[in-house]
Amino acid sequence: MSRYNYYRYFEPSRPIETDKGIKARSKKGAFAKSWWASRWITALEQLVDPGRLRRGRNYARRGQVLSIAESDAGVVATVQGSQRTPYRVTIEMKKLGDAQWEHIFDVLGEQAIFSAQLLAGEMPQEIEEAFEAAGISLFPATRSALMTQCSCPDSANPCKHIAAVHYILGEQFDEDPFLLFRLRGRTQAQIMDALSGRRAEGDSEEAEDEDEVEVVTRLEESVTHFWDVDPLLAELKLSIKPPITPYPVLKRLGQPGFLEEDILALLGSAYRAISQAAITTAFGEDPGPSDSN
Repeated sequence: MSRYNYYRYFEPSRPIETDKGIKARSKKGAFAKSWWASRWITALEQLVDPGRLRRGRNYARRGQVLSIAESDAGVVATVQGSQRTPYRVTIEMKKLGDAQWEHIFDVLGEQAIFSAQLLAGEMPQEIEEAFEAAGISLFPATRSALMTQCSCPDSANPCKHIAAVHYILGEQFDEDPFLLFRLRGRTQAQIMDALSGRRAEGDSEEAEDEDEVEVVTRLEESVTHFWDVDPLLAELKLSIKPPITPYPVLKRLGQPGFLEEDILALLGSAYRAISQAAITTAFGEDPGPSDSN
């Protein structure tokens, strides 16, 4: 008997098809659009073998992830695999302590741009440097910083079901960068309140140190030159571009309970028209159709 007869090949199990899952928007190529979602995906791909990653991407695109919900500990999801009962997946990130967050807030509070971009629902790319300055990694840099678990019989961790949830989460990070902060232990409101408090303290200190006497301009002179461009603004460089997430204000407020019609479908065209009109008024040209708002 040939020695090769001792080995048997087992085909990978096929998942039970379902039409109740969350299908990934990505049909091929990259799963994430924003830099922060891409970094989240990269963190996963450093932990999982290529075979399970490939099957995880396939699960995500087929809609095998049935549900994803935030919990106090992190994220809980269900994934339809080859067994009738869906598997339960949990993904947790190591929470940062109060002292660590205070250090981070001190660093972020030194630059107003962080507050402005976070308030607009965007993640400043320089924020990684701010976390590093505080001696902390924003994204899971080590295996111990990312804790995953699945009820499937696969001995590997992360398995393909965890990978599928991770990919869907990457697309959710595109829409809501504050999800990453919540996994680290702070909500958007807590972060904005902390940064606002530090900016207010900084402004108060600057006012106390100001020794110059304020010069009051006469009303007539102010009115006469109201529309003049200040020389200091002449060299100001502006970058007008659509937001990463279309309709950020409407999406942040959510669907009102008194409306049956989708709020984006109802007001989306008005937001586009107002955005284009504002750019035309400011720059004297029609930017053409866009999703900026």
